[in-house]
Amino acid sequence: MRIWDIPAQRLCRNHLLGEHRELHAIWSILTKNKRGYARHPETIRWKNKLAALYIRHTKLVKEMKNRGYRHNSNLNSRLATGSKRQNMFIDSCKKQHKILKGKNCNCRV
Repeated sequence: MRIWDIPAQRLCRNHLLGEHRELHAIWSILTKNKRGYARHPETIRWKNKLAALYIRHTKLVKEMKNRGYRHNSNLNSRLATGSKRQNMFIDSCKKQHKILKGKNCNCRV
């Protein structure tokens, strides 16, 4: 489970779509008090930062549409509470770039 802290435009197809899917999972866990993955570090870092997660979703959707993908899974903006900024990182942006480089995908890092 991962929400990258790298601009969505730099992500390859697989990482862009995968992050979008995982973001919806985290959103569901946090807004519906689901237990699955509730203690995962990636989920925990978004607790009380649903506004920031909503903003990330908006950026992912914009990039998906720029690439010609259809998007039909909007988030409820009324649930986008808490901080609008994510300042807690599991890996630094520099390390995230390194991780993506090591995957030998088409991410532009």
